[in-house]
Amino acid sequence: MKIRINGVDADIQLETEQNVGEVLCALDAWLNGTGHRLSGLSIDGEAAHTGSMEACFGRTVDTITTLDIYTTPVLQLFAESLFNTIQDINAYEAAAFEEKGRFAGQWQQSPQALLLAEHSPDLFNWASQTFSGEGSGTQVFRVLVEERLRELQDPAAEMSRTGPLVSEICARLEELPLDIQTGKDARAAETVRTFSGVAEKVFRVFDVLKTEGFPVGEITVENMPITAYIGEFSTALRELLAAYEQHDTVLVGDLAEYEMAPRLRSLHAAVVELVTRREL
Repeated sequence: MKIRINGVDADIQLETEQNVGEVLCALDAWLNGTGHRLSGLSIDGEAAHTGSMEACFGRTVDTITTLDIYTTPVLQLFAESLFNTIQDINAYEAAAFEEKGRFAGQWQQSPQALLLAEHSPDLFNWASQTFSGEGSGTQVFRVLVEERLRELQDPAAEMSRTGPLVSEICARLEELPLDIQTGKDARAAETVRTFSGVAEKVFRVFDVLKTEGFPVGEITVENMPITAYIGEFSTALRELLAAYEQHDTVLVGDLAEYEMAPRLRSLHAAVVELVTRREL
């Protein structure tokens, strides 16, 4: 049996696989490593569809001349899921009251919901709450989904847009010890919350670029490979949030001023550099 992936002959030697289902299971780990997912299947020129998929999986390899496997980049599938979720928001807003009551359960079975659950559990949970009539409402959720979609479609613009916010939040981190000492609790809480959100955004854009195959290994931050730097950044961020929850004001102030502010500036600059290389 000849195996082709996206129309190209694949140098794959079968071992113990007896049917198409076993072949696809064996290829699953390899596909995940390439950042792609199975999106289509054809046996001897006949495309599989939803109704015939079970029969296709059961076909034995010795009855097949050519197995065509089609894949799609997972980031493209994720972007499509976000776009479809925006359409779901529109549908929910237009739905009658009794339809809204059933919307969340039906949505959770959709392809976009299943992909969000796997790749973005926070968005999945937010969507489930929104479509259940809970949470902050559809407009807040719409803004969030549109932001995530922009990160996938135009990470360079998102990093450029984030630049002024990074400068502002780093300045506020340096002021955080004084805010805590002078009882400005609301401002301190907002600073920590905003900083966490900005840092997570930079992490997400980095992950997009890494998944797309851009040379993240060539980027260093303060003479450290960027992946190792992100690991240390994440550890320091968890320490900051834990110290804040425990009301350890001295540690919060020290971490914010001397660790997190300079680290965020450096990391943001490194991701901007990586985005710039992507655009060339």
